[in-house]
Formats: sequence, C-alpha cells, structure tokens
Amino acid sequence: MRQTAITRVKAFILAVDERDALISKIVSLSAHVLPMGRCSHTTNMPRILIIFLCLISTVAVSQRLTVSAKAVDKETKEPLVFASVGIKGRSLGTITNLQGDFDFHIPPEYRNDVLAISILGYRTFEAPVWTLIEKTDLVIELEKSTFILQEVVVKDSLTGGDVLRIALSRIDQNYPSEPYLMDGFYRDIKKVSGTYISLLEAATKIYDEDYKAPRNRFKLRERVALMEVRRSLGYGNKFTAYFEQDNLLEELLLQNSIKYRQFPEEDIFYDSLKRQQDSYYNGHDIFVLSHSHDYNLTVYVDKTNFAIIRLEFESGATSNMTKRSGMISRFVYLKRIVDFRPYKGKFYLNYISLDSRINWYDIRTNELKFETELLQNLLINEIDSEAEERIGTTEKMKSYGLQYQDLPYNKDFWDSYNVIKESPLDRKIVEDLEKQGPLEKQFQDNR
Repeated sequence: MRQTAITRVKAFILAVDERDALISKIVSLSAHVLPMGRCSHTTNMPRILIIFLCLISTVAVSQRLTVSAKAVDKETKEPLVFASVGIKGRSLGTITNLQGDFDFHIPPEYRNDVLAISILGYRTFEAPVWTLIEKTDLVIELEKSTFILQEVVVKDSLTGGDVLRIALSRIDQNYPSEPYLMDGFYRDIKKVSGTYISLLEAATKIYDEDYKAPRNRFKLRERVALMEVRRSLGYGNKFTAYFEQDNLLEELLLQNSIKYRQFPEEDIFYDSLKRQQDSYYNGHDIFVLSHSHDYNLTVYVDKTNFAIIRLEFESGATSNMTKRSGMISRFVYLKRIVDFRPYKGKFYLNYISLDSRINWYDIRTNELKFETELLQNLLINEIDSEAEERIGTTEKMKSYGLQYQDLPYNKDFWDSYNVIKESPLDRKIVEDLEKQGPLEKQFQDNR
C-alpha cells in the first residue's frame, strides 16, 4: 500500500537523519585511516569526496524552483488579488496576495510544465515554468475576457434560484466522491483597536472521505494533522482572552457552505436570488447569482456543469453576543470567501478567508471600550486525489486552540513552504508584533 503524505514526510526526515549519520561515520573513519598531519594527494581525497557527496545529497533533498511575480490587469495595471497560481494538470498551487504578488515554490521535476494563473473575468495566463524562474521584478499581465455578455433576462431562462438549486443538487457529482488528502497553509491574526497582537501559522494535512451531505452540518468531518506550527509571543497578551479560545482552524473549515450544505431551505431565499451579468473563468462561462437583503451573498456557478466555484458572503448586521468583565460584546462585521479549483474532473477547496469583527462596550454606559478583529486564511497547496490511508486518531489535531498545540520551530521547513506572500499589510503586522522582539526569535522562544 502506498505511504500517506504524513508517512512520506516522516520517511523524508528519517532519510535526512540517516544521510547525516552516514556522513559522520565516513568522516570519522577517514580521520583514522588518514591522519590530519599526513601530506600526500590521497590525504585530501576522502574529504573532498565527502564534501562533494554532502553537497549532492543536500541539493537532491532540498532544491526547489521558485517563481516570483506580480499578476496585474493588462489595461489598468491594477493588482489581481487572490488569483489562483498553479501547474497545469498538477495538484500544486498557491494564490496572489493583496498586491497581486506571489512566490511559488515548485519541485524541479516540474521545470518543463506549464504555469497557469486564473481569476474570474480574465483569460487564463499560461507559460512554461522554465521561462519564469529566477526572473526579478516579473510582472504578468492578464487580459479581461472578450466573452460577449449575454442578457440574463431572457424569456423562459433559468432564474437565480433555479441555478443554485441545480448546483446544490449536483454537489455529489462535481466535488470529491472518493477519499482525498490536501496540504494546507493556515494563518490567523488577531487585532485590537488597530494594533496586531498575535500571529499563528500552521502547515497541515487535511483528510476527507467525500462531499456527501453531512448528518450534522456543524460537526467537522475532515481529519486534520498539524505538520508544523509557529506562533508569536502575542498569544500571552491579555486581550487574547477576548477572542474565541476553541480551535479556530476547525471553525474555519466549517465555513465551507458547499460541503456542509449551509444554505437556507426556504423558498423566499431562492426567490430573492438575482442573476447578474455572466462572467468567465478558466475557459468556462459563469453564472453570477446575488442576494442583498439582510446580508450580501454572491455565488459563482460554472455553466458547463453547475459546479459552485466561489462564494462570497458579507454582513454588517449587529447583534449582542457575550458579557465579560462589565462589558458586552457585539458582532459588527463578517466577510467570508470560499473558493474552489478544478483537478481531475472534480472541484477541490482552493482557499477560505474569513474576516470577523467584534466590538466590546461598557455594559452600563454603552461606551465603546475596544475593537477586536480576527483574520483567518486557509490556502490549499497540494491535493492527493487518490489517498489510500486516513489520518489516524493519534495524528489528528486536538479540538482545543492551536496555540496549545505548537511544535518545535523548523525554520528550514518554512523557508521553502508555499505561504501567502508577504505584503505591505503583512509588514505592518510584523512591525506591531515585533514590539515584543524579532518575530523569528518569538517563533524560536515558543518551542
């Protein structure tokens, strides 16, 4: 039976350890056979050979190609935010940041493959990987689709409600029906009254059986293993007590409305859905549906197969939540994006982002005391659509907060891992967090 991704990672680490142990033995043996003070051509040969073998071994184990670029609109030169970046026909991928920038780490065997960048409303950009690597200040321009938008109000055409009902009825067909495994990068950032106070990032493995309708829409079905976790010292800040203390990654995964069928069932909701002008994505025409009553909802549906490829939800409705230390909290804002990408005829999660804001008020005077904001992102880096083994009970993450499940900091791992690229906003976050010392040292001190 093929090893799971977790087993492969462990095997990789073991292989590196065995390699280093073997080199140490060779060095030790050469010291006995050929004393250091001896002068001859053969004296230096073993050492040269050892150094050569070390270099070859290190390169073979760790070498990855990197494509760094900015994706922009060809006409306006505006950055394309959260565009999907991947290798055509492969399961590896990342996304652009808020400035359209990305760093994409690629295995060397994909050098001759095609890199593809896609985003709603634009033609997909494609180019051989080898033509893009090691280029500085690379700007990639994407053209808006020349697709001629058709009138959406046509006699006997499908309504917005019709389109969504069909899309929901085809979830079992369009999304995974067999066990699969995903590599995911998770990040959460906590902010209080305009200042960032804590950062946590995790490299994860996410296993799931399929997209069948769950019995309980509010209980996580995926099994998640934490491969690496790093966090800032801000998790000891007194204000972190005013944020949710449970497992935030688990709660973020439950925001996948397609997987967990979190749509209203009442006819009034489907009747309220409006058809907007069609869009274009990855060579396909796209239905665009919207709802704008108590909240704003936009759903993008592939016209070819009625797969939901993206969902955007935004609400500014206020509501009282909990009381604490003479204060009351009120939910004031929520924005959620759930995005999918096609792979081998099915649609898999691409990324989830969530921005939630809660304000705290004096319970007697109703005076605003402080504002809190939680920013969460989950980016899927790679997909194994033919997973043969599941994540075991002892391997999966616990239900309590990830800040209590952090692992020894592994800098070498993070240096070549596909994360969402740093942006000017991230530099502001780092500036706030580093009031407690260099962030790299904070990661190390939290071991």
